[in-house]
Amino acid sequence: MKTIARQEDTEVTEDLDAEFKPLTADEARELRAKNPSVSPWRVVAGQLVVGLVVALAAWGLTGRQNLGWSAAYGAIAVVIPSAVFARGLTGRFSSLNPGTAVFGFFLWEMVKMALSVAMLVAAPRLITALSWPAMLVGLVVTMKAAWLAVMLTPRRRKHKDE
Repeated sequence: MKTIARQEDTEVTEDLDAEFKPLTADEARELRAKNPSVSPWRVVAGQLVVGLVVALAAWGLTGRQNLGWSAAYGAIAVVIPSAVFARGLTGRFSSLNPGTAVFGFFLWEMVKMALSVAMLVAAPRLITALSWPAMLVGLVVTMKAAWLAVMLTPRRRKHKDE
C-alpha cells in the first residue's frame, strides 16, 4: 500500500502565526486583575447553600420529612465529592509543574466521580424511605449551583480612566 504524505497549507499556518502575539508580563498581570479566578472553595460553599435550600424546600413544600432527607442526601452526594476535589486541586503537589497539575486534575476528577457513584449506591441503605426523584432533584440542582457561584463572583470594578 502506498503512503501519501499530507500537504500542509502554509498560507493558513503563516496567517495564524502572524495574528498571535504573546502577552508581556504587565499585560498578563492586568488581564489577571480584570478577570480574577474563582476559588473552588467558593463553588463548594455555593453548592452547600443551594443544597440546603433545596432540602428545606422539599421538606417545607411537601411536609414530608423523607423528601427533605432525600433531597439533602442528593446535595451531599455532590458537595462532599466536590470538597474532596477542591482539596486535591489546592494541595501543594498539584501545582508543582504543569504535568502534575494536569495529572492531579484528572486523578481528583476520577476520585470525585467514584465517590459520587459510591454515595448514590449507598443511598438506599442510609436513608429510610428514600425518594429517588427528590434525591435526584437535590443532586441536579446542587450540581448546577456551580454555575451560579461562577456567575456571581464579584468582578473587579473599572476605574474611570479605563
